[in-house]
Amino acid sequence: MDLKKAQKAVDDWINEHGVRYFNELTNMAQLTEEVGEVARIIARRYGEQSEKESDKTKDLGEELADVVFVVLCLANQTGIDLQDAFDKKMDLKAKRDHKRHQNNKKLK
Repeated sequence: MDLKKAQKAVDDWINEHGVRYFNELTNMAQLTEEVGEVARIIARRYGEQSEKESDKTKDLGEELADVVFVVLCLANQTGIDLQDAFDKKMDLKAKRDHKRHQNNKKLK
C-alpha cells in the first residue's frame, strides 16, 4: 500500500468508526505515547534493560503500526500529502547523505 492509499484508509476508518479526528495537539500527545511504547520494547528487548514478563508478549510491529496510524492522522488533518513529502525526503537524503555515510568510518 502506498502512502496515499494508507492516508485514505485511515480517513475512511475515522469516518466509519470514529466520530472525528482528535485535534492535532491530542494526536501529537498520542504519537508521543505510541513512540514511547516502541522505545520501551526496543530498550528492553534489544537494549540493556531486562525485559519484564509482561513486556515479552508486546508486539513491536503492532506498536510501530500505531505510530504510523497516528502519523497518517496528523498528515490528513494538516493537509499533508505524505507520499509527496516522503518522496521528496528520500530524494534529498539520497543526494545529501550518500557520500556522508559512505565516508563515515564508524559505519565500516
